[in-house]
Amino acid sequence: MFAVIKTGGKQYKVAENDVIAVETLGVEPGATVEFEPLMVGTADGVKIGAPVVAGAKVTAEVVDLVRTRRVLIFKKTRRKGYRRLNGHRQSLAKIRVTSISA
Repeated sequence: MFAVIKTGGKQYKVAENDVIAVETLGVEPGATVEFEPLMVGTADGVKIGAPVVAGAKVTAEVVDLVRTRRVLIFKKTRRKGYRRLNGHRQSLAKIRVTSISA
């Protein structure tokens, strides 16, 4: 059984016991979060929602809060002495899918 969930403006195909990294959800590690799936696939077939599948939900547990590697943004204009260095690290939450109910 699998499901497609949407969080942080992105869609993820998940199955039970999958661990995925999603954008920060604003909860602490150990918390339980629920998602409404856009699509659920079972042995009987596939259910596609409009926009979500009615009565279905995906339950996940927040495992850890992590940050990505630093991405450097460097701007330069040649021969003008203009240089700017900036950096960014994205905060992520690792979640483990505990159950999918259709």
